[in-house]
Amino acid sequence: MKTKIIVVLGPTAVGKTAMGIALAQKFNGEIISGDSQQVYEELSIGTAKASQEEQAQAPHYLIDVRSVNQSYSAYDFVQEAGQKIEEITGRGHVPILVGGTGLYLQSLLEGYHLGGQLDQTALLAYRKELDALSDEVLFGNWKNLDKIWSIKSQPMKRC
Repeated sequence: MKTKIIVVLGPTAVGKTAMGIALAQKFNGEIISGDSQQVYEELSIGTAKASQEEQAQAPHYLIDVRSVNQSYSAYDFVQEAGQKIEEITGRGHVPILVGGTGLYLQSLLEGYHLGGQLDQTALLAYRKELDALSDEVLFGNWKNLDKIWSIKSQPMKRC
C-alpha cells in the first residue's frame, strides 16, 4: 500500500505556508518543508520560513536543520524527508510536504537516482589516476575525458 502524502508546491509568497497549516489542522497532519534554503538556520530573510507562531499551529520539520557552513543536497532531503514521513505516518498522522524546490520534491516522490555514496576503492583509484596525469593531459586532451572520468557509484536504495 502506498503512503498518502499531501503536497503543496509553488513559488515564494503564494500562500503555501498558510495552506499547509490549514491542511495540517483539518487532516491531523504534520508539515515537512520542501525548500532548499529553509534548512539553513542563518537564512531567515528571503526564505519565507514559517514564523514561530505559524510553526506552533502545526508540527514543522526540516527547517533550520543545518548551518550555512554545512552542505545540504537533494540526496540529504530525500533521506531526511523519507524518515520524517515514516515517523509521521507511524503516529497515524498525514505528512504534508510544503515547499518550492521542485527538484527536492520530485526526487522524493519520483525516486530520482541521486548517486548516494561512491565506492571508496574506485574513488582512491580515480584520484591516483588523476595525480599521475600531467597538466597537458588533464587540460589539453578533451577527447579522452570519458576515460579519465570512470568512477562508478554504488546503487542507491529507493525510498
